[in-house]
Amino acid sequence: MSFLSGIGDLLKQYTGNSANPANVEQHFDQVAQSVPSSSLASGLADALRSGQAGSFSQAASRLFSSANGEQQAGMLSTLLSSVGPEVLSKFTQNNPNSPLASLLNAGQTAVTPQQAASVPAADVAALAQHAHDADPSIVDRMSSIYAQHPTLVKALGAAVMTIAVKKIAERHSI
Repeated sequence: MSFLSGIGDLLKQYTGNSANPANVEQHFDQVAQSVPSSSLASGLADALRSGQAGSFSQAASRLFSSANGEQQAGMLSTLLSSVGPEVLSKFTQNNPNSPLASLLNAGQTAVTPQQAASVPAADVAALAQHAHDADPSIVDRMSSIYAQHPTLVKALGAAVMTIAVKKIAERHSI
């Protein structure tokens, strides 16, 4: 029995555009609990690329703002470890007074929850923009982090959740 046996009918609603928008949050929860993390991450990456969440940097900032300390630390550490020294240098040059620049100048690429709590969401947006400009595949890596915390995705709104579920449905040819 595959994971689709429990949610196949639900996913069909999204491939046929017959899904009720009022139920998208509940449907997203069901899908997030039923599909492999990699499928959820792919759907989220597609949704983030759609523009429905704004730019990637805006989405990263909103998700960071909605996260707890551990989640924020994971997001920042992933961003920091995914970019090269040139991107980090560019960020610190453009944001010399930011708490994140202070951490980077101290040579840190892993962030604790306490350190993450001191980083403003605007810094996350700026770093995400630099990272995306250097390597657009950062969306995929960050989506893997977001897939581990699907309740955070709700901060991006119904349109993003709808696109993610629709993309998951399309990938599994429901």
